[in-house]
Amino acid sequence: MTIPLVVAAIACLALLAIWFGYPLAMWLLARALGQPLHPDREAARRRTVSVVVASRESAGLVVQRVANLLNTAHPAELVEVIVALDATGAAATGDDLEGDTRVRVIRGDAPGGKAATLNAGVRAATGDILVLADVAQEFNRQTIPALVACLEDARFGAVSGALTLGRQAHGPNPVHVYWALEKWLRRNESLLHSSIGVTGAVYAVRRALWPPIPAGTILDDVFVPMMLVLGGHRIGFTYDAQAFDIRAFDSSAEGERKARTLTGVLQLLAILPDVLSGSNPVRAQFVMHKLARLTTPLFVAVLGLAGVTTVLLTTMRNPRAMVPILLVVAVAVVAVAPLRRTTMRTMRWTVALQAATLRAISNGVRGRWSVWSSPR
Repeated sequence: MTIPLVVAAIACLALLAIWFGYPLAMWLLARALGQPLHPDREAARRRTVSVVVASRESAGLVVQRVANLLNTAHPAELVEVIVALDATGAAATGDDLEGDTRVRVIRGDAPGGKAATLNAGVRAATGDILVLADVAQEFNRQTIPALVACLEDARFGAVSGALTLGRQAHGPNPVHVYWALEKWLRRNESLLHSSIGVTGAVYAVRRALWPPIPAGTILDDVFVPMMLVLGGHRIGFTYDAQAFDIRAFDSSAEGERKARTLTGVLQLLAILPDVLSGSNPVRAQFVMHKLARLTTPLFVAVLGLAGVTTVLLTTMRNPRAMVPILLVVAVAVVAVAPLRRTTMRTMRWTVALQAATLRAISNGVRGRWSVWSSPR
C-alpha cells in the first residue's frame, strides 16, 4: 500500500506545483523584485486610438458592440473603430454600420480566420494605440483610457486588461476560479517582467510595434505579446481596464474552448520557436505557465488510479471497517442532493477539461491547427 500512496503524493505535489506553486513563486518574486507600470492618464488623453474588432458575428451584435466601444471617456475625436469582417464568414456588412464617421468597416484578408482579419484591421488603423476587442464582451467608459494610459510607460509594448465573468445561476464554476487565478498570475508576471499572453478581449498595443500574424494563428493574444517580448519590450497587466462577459460557461463549451486554446499553445511552438530560445527573457515563465499545464491529465490520471488502488488495498486488508465507510459515502452521495450535484459537477468538469487537454495534445502531434471552424 505504501507505493500507491507515494505515487499519489508525487502526482498531487506536481499538480500543486504547476497550478499553485508557480503562481505563488511569481507573487513572491514580484513583491521582491517587481517593477510596476507607471500609467499617465493626462498624457494618454492626447493619443489617437484605433479600436479593432475582428468579427463574423450577426449585424445586431456588431452594431451594439460598436456603440459600447464609442461610449468611452477617451476624447471622442481621437477614437476610431475599425470593424474587420472575416473574409469567409462575416454575417454583418458595411451597410449595417453606416452613420458614424468614426467607424470604418473593412473586409479581412484571405484565407479568412481571426489572424488574417486582425491583420487587415490593423492595416486600416491610423491611431497611435491599437485597442483589440471582441464582440461578445462590453467595456466600461474607463477601459480604453486605462489601457492607453499604461502605454505611456515606454518600457511596455502592450498591456492586457482583465476579463470579468458574470455570475452563473448556481454560483461560481471552475471557470471563475480559473480566471481569478489567471488574472492574479498575469499581474505578478507583468510586475516581474511580462505577462505570458494577454486577454484577447481587452488589450492594447502600440501600432508601430504590431507584428503581422501568420494566417491561421490560433492565439493572436499569445503570438503578439511574445513577439514584442522577443523584440525587447515588456507586457503589462492592469485591473483598471475590464471587459465584462455575461455568457454562461458550462463544462462542454469550456472544454471546446480549452481544446482550441491549448492547441494554439502547441501551434505557437511551431510558428515561433524562439519562444523557447535563450533570447526569450520569460522562457521559464512560458514553460511553466503554458507548457507544464499540458501535463495535468497525466498527473490527474496517476492520482486517481493511485487513490483507487489505495482504497481497494485498504478494503481488502480491513473489509469490516472499510465496507461500511464506503457504503455510507456512496449512500450520502446518492441521497443528499447538494452533495450529489457537487460530485457530478466536479466529475463533469474534470473529465471535460482533461479530455480537452488530450485533444489539444493530439492536435499538436498531428499538426492539426484548423480548430476555429465556428465563430468565437
